[in-house]
Amino acid sequence: MTYTAPVRDLAFALTELAGVGRLVSSRAFPDFDLDVMQAVLEGAGDLAQGVLAPINRAGDKAGARFENGKVYAAPGFADAYRQFAQGGWNGLAADPEHGGQGLPKALELAVFEMIHAANMAFGLCPLLTQGAIEALSEHGTDEQKALYLPKMISGEWTGTMNLTEPQSGSDLSLVRATAEPDGEGAYRITGQKIYITWGDHDAAENIVHLVLARLPGAPEGVKGISLFLAPKYLPQADGRPGEANSLRAGGIEHKLGIHASPTCTMLFEGAKGWLVGQENQGLAHMFVMMNAARLSVGVQGVAIAERAYQQALAYALERRQGRAVFATDAPSIIFDHPDIRRMLMIMKSRIEAARAICLATGVYADLAHGAESAQAREAARLRQELLVPIAKAWSTDMGVEVASMGVQIHGGMGFVEETGAAQHYRDARITPIYEGTNGIQAIDLMGRKLGMAGGEAVRSLIADVRLTAIALQSHADEWLHGPGARLAQAADAAERASSWLIARKGHAQPDALTGAAPYLKLMGDLTGGWMLCRAAVIAADHLAAGEGDQDYWRTKIGLARVFGEQVLATASAQEAAVSMGALDLANITAASMGA
Repeated sequence: MTYTAPVRDLAFALTELAGVGRLVSSRAFPDFDLDVMQAVLEGAGDLAQGVLAPINRAGDKAGARFENGKVYAAPGFADAYRQFAQGGWNGLAADPEHGGQGLPKALELAVFEMIHAANMAFGLCPLLTQGAIEALSEHGTDEQKALYLPKMISGEWTGTMNLTEPQSGSDLSLVRATAEPDGEGAYRITGQKIYITWGDHDAAENIVHLVLARLPGAPEGVKGISLFLAPKYLPQADGRPGEANSLRAGGIEHKLGIHASPTCTMLFEGAKGWLVGQENQGLAHMFVMMNAARLSVGVQGVAIAERAYQQALAYALERRQGRAVFATDAPSIIFDHPDIRRMLMIMKSRIEAARAICLATGVYADLAHGAESAQAREAARLRQELLVPIAKAWSTDMGVEVASMGVQIHGGMGFVEETGAAQHYRDARITPIYEGTNGIQAIDLMGRKLGMAGGEAVRSLIADVRLTAIALQSHADEWLHGPGARLAQAADAAERASSWLIARKGHAQPDALTGAAPYLKLMGDLTGGWMLCRAAVIAADHLAAGEGDQDYWRTKIGLARVFGEQVLATASAQEAAVSMGALDLANITAASMGA
C-alpha cells in the first residue's frame, strides 16, 4: 500500500486552524511565508512518498540487526537517512547560527507528520536528534554548541536520550549511573541505560548521547541528577570523529512494532563525557528534550493514524462484499456499507482533530519565543504548556484506536501480516507508552497544568471554545447547529470537571488522581471538537460563496457533525468518570482481585 502525503490537509490545518499566519508577520521568522510553507510541505511529501514509504514494509520484516557488538540499520535505511540529511530536513527549525533554516516549529511538525506516516521507525532517529539539539541549544556551553550543533543540525551526527535504567523507568529518582570527574574538565560515565532509541546504528558517522547520571556526593532523588554529553566517537581537534569512546550497545530489543528502529541497551564503561548545564539540574535540563519529544510523539500518533486510514480507505474502495445501502451493485464495495463509512469518518475526524491540536501547539511554542510583546509570549506559553500533554496523550491514544479500526475494516485480511494493516497497529501501540506514558501525561495535565496562572490557562481555552460554539449555533447554515450544541455541552462538562478537580487536588489527592485520565480524554475531545467545528464554519462560508472544492467543504462539515454525535456526545460520561472518586479503588485488595 502506497502513502500519499496529505499536503492539502496539512496546509489547511496550519493556516486555518493552527494560525500559522501569526508567524508570517513575526520578526522571529524573517524567511517564512505561506509560499515557503507550501514548498516545504510539497518537498517533504515527495521525500516521504518516494524514499521513505517504499522501505517501510521491508524494514518491518527485516528489522535492525545486532551482530558482533554492532548495530546495523534495516536494509535501505542508511541510504535513506543520507538523502534525508542531504536535503536539510533535520535543520528546518534549528538556529541559522549553527546551520539551521530558522523556520517555525509548527512547520517542522507538519513535515515530520509525513516522515512518520511514511516510515515511523525511520522518523524516530531525527526525532531524538531534534530533541537533543533543543537541549544543547538551551543549556550547552558555547564550546559544546560550536562543536556539536552544526553536525547534528546537518544530520551528519545523530542524538539520543539516555534516561531509563533497569530499576528506573518513569521514576528517575532511582537513576544509578555515575559520572566521576577525570581531573581534566571532563567526566567518566559508568552505568547501563535501556530502551535507547537509535542508540547505535550505521546510518551516521557519530552519535551524541545525552545521559542522566549522578556526580559524587550528589543529593538523593531527582535533585541529584546531572546531564552529560557523551559521543560515540570522541571528536578530534578538527571536529571529525576520532577515537571510539568507552560506550557500546549491549544488544537490541525484540519489540511488538517499530522493528526497524534499533532500541538499544547502552553500556557506559567509563565513557568520557561533559557536563551540560548546571550540576544536579539534569532533570530540568532534560525536560527541554522530553517536552520536544512529547509533542513530536503526538505527531507520530497522527501520522500512524493517517497511514492506517489511507490503507483502510483504499481497501474499502476495492473490497467487494454484500449488497450495500449506498449502492445497487451486488456485490458492492464495502465503502458503500454505512458502518464502514461511519468508521472511516470517525477515523478521519479524529485524525484532523489531533493534527490541528499538535500543529496549534507548535504555533503556540513558536509564539512563546517569537511574539513581539511579553504579554503575548506569556499567553502563548500558557496555552502551549496546557496543550502538550493533550497533544501527546490524546493523539497517541487516537492513533492506536484508528489503527485498530483500520484492521477492522480489512476484516480477516487485516489480521494477517501480508496486507500491512497489522504493522500500523503494532507500530502505533508504543506511542502511548514512550516519552512519558499517557497516564503520566494525564497527571501532568491535572496536577500541574490545570492550576497554571490560577487556572487561567484552562479557563481561557474553554472561553475560546464557547465562542466557536456560539458561532455555530447562530450560523445561517442549520447543519452547524447540532455540532455547536454538542461543543457547548462539552465545554460545560469540561468546566465542571475542572472545578471538581481543582477543589480536590489538595485534600483529596487520590480522587483527583483517579479522575486524571478521563479528564485528559475529556479535554482532548473538547479541543479536538473545537478544531473541527472551526473548520466547519470555514467550510460553510466557502460553500455559501460557491468557492473551491464543494465536496471537500461538505466533508469538513460532515466530520464535525459525526465527531459531535460520536465523540462530543460522550462528554457527560467522561465528566462522570472524572468525578468517580477513589473509594472503590481504595477498597480492593490484591487478593480480592484474584492475586
